[in-house]
Amino acid sequence: MRTVQADEPQLRPLSARSVVLSLLLGTHPPEMPVKDLVRMVEPFGVGGSTLRAALSRMTAAGDLRRTDAGYRIGDRLLERQRRQDEAVEPSTRAWGGDWEMAVITATGRGPAERAELRARLTALRLAELREGVWLRPANLRRSLPGELETVLRSFTTRPEQPAQDLVPVLWPLDTWAGTAHALLGHIARVDRPADRFTAFAAVVRHLLLDPVLPEELLPADWPGPPLRAAYADYQREFTHTVREHRA
Repeated sequence: MRTVQADEPQLRPLSARSVVLSLLLGTHPPEMPVKDLVRMVEPFGVGGSTLRAALSRMTAAGDLRRTDAGYRIGDRLLERQRRQDEAVEPSTRAWGGDWEMAVITATGRGPAERAELRARLTALRLAELREGVWLRPANLRRSLPGELETVLRSFTTRPEQPAQDLVPVLWPLDTWAGTAHALLGHIARVDRPADRFTAFAAVVRHLLLDPVLPEELLPADWPGPPLRAAYADYQREFTHTVREHRA
């Protein structure tokens, strides 16, 4: 694999909504009292009135729900937290050469339904070989959600094309690795709490895009493990900070 220059990554600024969601999605259980949220968002320049407005909008939208203790992420975001946790510690198994294949069989779906299905299959770390045919090495300890059985059929297969030739057709590994190296370089250079929080929010988003391929199909300098280790260290640091704020 070619050497990728670790340039400064383009990090998007976090809105009040993004800060609140990132705080709660990184907390177990995903709930905080309002007073803790007020203290935690201050380093991002989010004032009390802005926070209250964001909490109100997010509750109305179903992103959050009010509890006796404060605010908790809504039920539909619990799956997002599960995927985020799994991105840091994916459950894998030894790979024997088999591949998962999902073939979309449903017809007559509108653009929104097709886009939603594509997003779900991508979140399951499948990649589209051609329209309606998705696959990946069968090295993940998981099954496809039962509700998808109405729109697709799944198989275990062994493609005739060598795996080493098929992988680059399905995933832009150089691009993913380049961004990962840039993020690793960036988090090593920043030390302000708000900057680190913003950087690690980007790390989580990037880990969700890691195909989590078998080691034998990855380049020798694949940055997935060090990026996961860096985030795991930060998560422990973040948990300690939250506990200090609650003390």
